[in-house]
Amino acid sequence: MLEEGTNIKDFKLPDFMGKLHTLGEFSGKWIVLYFYPKDNTSGCTKEAQDFTELIDNFDRLGAVVIGISPDSVESHRGFVEKHGLKVLLLSDASKEVLTEYGAWGKKKVCGKESWGVIRSTFLISPEGKIVKVWRNVRVRSKRKDREVKHAEVVMEFLKGLVGRQ
Repeated sequence: MLEEGTNIKDFKLPDFMGKLHTLGEFSGKWIVLYFYPKDNTSGCTKEAQDFTELIDNFDRLGAVVIGISPDSVESHRGFVEKHGLKVLLLSDASKEVLTEYGAWGKKKVCGKESWGVIRSTFLISPEGKIVKVWRNVRVRSKRKDREVKHAEVVMEFLKGLVGRQ
């Protein structure tokens, strides 16, 4: 399981059109790498839409947003087209990358234990080091005065880092 302070290992995964991507191709950029369970489910759709809504802000901060799930390339294609998503979605059908990042494992849902994706987000520096990890992510959290979106939390954290450079 990769943790904060760890240098990332490169990998190669296909996007929704079958084109292979590596993390190395984004060297010199911030990378927001988020792992999610399943295309077209309510929480995963909200998360992808929230990151898409902020994609121009992430771009201005020099960051690329990448979502990874075990869904197929074809499933990703339909998901992107149906919701007009602008984040790069990669398919990890073998679950190798999910496992390496600690985003695949046992989890409890309604008292039952099963294997699945543990919703997680990693912020990776332009030098390839993990600077922040969010595990067991809640896509949206209720606060007294408003609903907080995880994508906004990630963006604000990144703003704080970029502002200090």
